[in-house]
Amino acid sequence: MTQTVLLVDDDMMVREALGQTLELNGLRVTAAGSYVEAKDHIQLDFPGVILSDIRMPGKDGFALLQQAQEVDPDLPVILLTGEGDIPTAVRGMTEGAFDFLEKPCDPNTLLSVIGRALQTRALVLENRALRAKAQTGDAAARLLIGESTLAEELRAQVRAAATTNAEVLICGEPGSGTSKVAEVLHLLSGDATRPFVKLAAAGLSAEDLLAGVDRAEGGTLFLDEVGALDAAVQYQLLDLLEQPGNWRLAAGSYRDLEAEHQADRFNADLYYKLDLFRIRIPALRERKEDIPLLFRHYVSISSEQAALTPPEIGQDAIAQLMAQDWPGNARALMNAAMRFSMGLGLGQMDSPQDDAGLGLAEQLAQVERSLLMDALKRHGGGASAAAKELKLPRKTFYDKLARHGIRPEAFRS
Repeated sequence: MTQTVLLVDDDMMVREALGQTLELNGLRVTAAGSYVEAKDHIQLDFPGVILSDIRMPGKDGFALLQQAQEVDPDLPVILLTGEGDIPTAVRGMTEGAFDFLEKPCDPNTLLSVIGRALQTRALVLENRALRAKAQTGDAAARLLIGESTLAEELRAQVRAAATTNAEVLICGEPGSGTSKVAEVLHLLSGDATRPFVKLAAAGLSAEDLLAGVDRAEGGTLFLDEVGALDAAVQYQLLDLLEQPGNWRLAAGSYRDLEAEHQADRFNADLYYKLDLFRIRIPALRERKEDIPLLFRHYVSISSEQAALTPPEIGQDAIAQLMAQDWPGNARALMNAAMRFSMGLGLGQMDSPQDDAGLGLAEQLAQVERSLLMDALKRHGGGASAAAKELKLPRKTFYDKLARHGIRPEAFRS
């Protein structure tokens, strides 16, 4: 998101001084000298925040606050006054101002408040974009979140599988979301009102399996961790699959079923039957560039469910998250987001272990690439602002972009 500040003050000298402070810190400033001049800039999904004086000729800052709330209730408005008037400050906060500052402003305080407001705005706009995508995209776009190449490949695999009636084997590490992928497969396969039946394979009896197949008539039966099926139930499942029926099987597994059948722990015929169409869910450590988006999404959901204001998610938190291997995958990340939403922070996270097949240099490069992309995304492709946030000289920043094949213009809306 382009970090824009709509600066409104009738005093030209104050306006220029504040504008210079903001621009020197990488922010884009749109200046206005009155309510009338400012109001036309206020639109739904305005990519920034408003910093406005209260005392102005004609309509004042409170009128501008009201106008902003009518256009977009989530648009942060920071009010300025030179009077140190406590009742005025109380009124501003009561009427929905994001914050209240007294002129002359301490630059560090001003930038801190502006920074918090911009991060709040970025989260709001990001969540709106996700909701819009959820309303216009298919189930894969709505529910399988991620912008990495691996996330795109996963969505493509699920869409391809949905065009068939074949059995599908969904493989992924614990916590990677095999049941969610199965549900997306079901939703893409036809009428969403058809039954979707989920059964845990561990301890499943022959009678329970048959009852599940009956309930899944016309829809999808998902067997969670199919490798845990009792040997006798494996034979029954194979028999049911070879009979004509109006139901589809999606089987999830974090075990290596090929190794299981070679060790005579899983029925070979059933394995080959299930492995006709395989979907592999990449581990979170393989697509670390998706972690910032996923974490913000989970924080937003957790905060909304608990009726809490989403906490600020700084670069230090993102870097700490991306330095982890996440053996618990999406489920572990979701739990971390829930704790973070409740004000418990990230706590003492485990030190990352070496990724399987990745050396330390490759892991560091993966994290670095993700941080560069995340900064560019939040600054709407603004390389100068992203470099400043990451505390990198411009040449070093551009060298890193070239090394990772990242183009800033790809992040501009």
